[in-house]
Amino acid sequence: MKKLNIILAAFLGLAALSTQAYAASNVTNAEVLTKKYTGIAQTVNPEFVPSVSEGKTFYNRKFTLKDGKQAACASCHTSNPADAGKHIVTGKAIAPLAPAVNKKRFRSLDKVEYKFTEHCNDILGADCTAGEKANYIVYLLTERTPTAKK
Repeated sequence: MKKLNIILAAFLGLAALSTQAYAASNVTNAEVLTKKYTGIAQTVNPEFVPSVSEGKTFYNRKFTLKDGKQAACASCHTSNPADAGKHIVTGKAIAPLAPAVNKKRFRSLDKVEYKFTEHCNDILGADCTAGEKANYIVYLLTERTPTAKK
């Protein structure tokens, strides 16, 4: 019986550790996605290296929408991805994009891919390239401080 208790305690300890690791894995998932998109981008351009400055430029770049209006990622997510945003059409509140501020970002790899497809098609009119996605995530990983409230 004592042996069973030890095995059970060890199993529960491992389960608790893996749960803690998963809870802290938002940055890890962002890094996993960055590596995934970098690898794909390197099949097109073997010299591709993710760039924070390119990611920031892409994040703030205005695109002309189908209705003729202009929008950028920053239109809804603010110029600082560590700040909460607001959808420009619906007014719905949007949690910060920066994973350092919002621990729920990048938790689900499937959701990230779905959102990239949805938003890129809405704003650019096409899916983002793997390089754009890698640059975007690398930039978001650098943003850690919300704008001070006045």
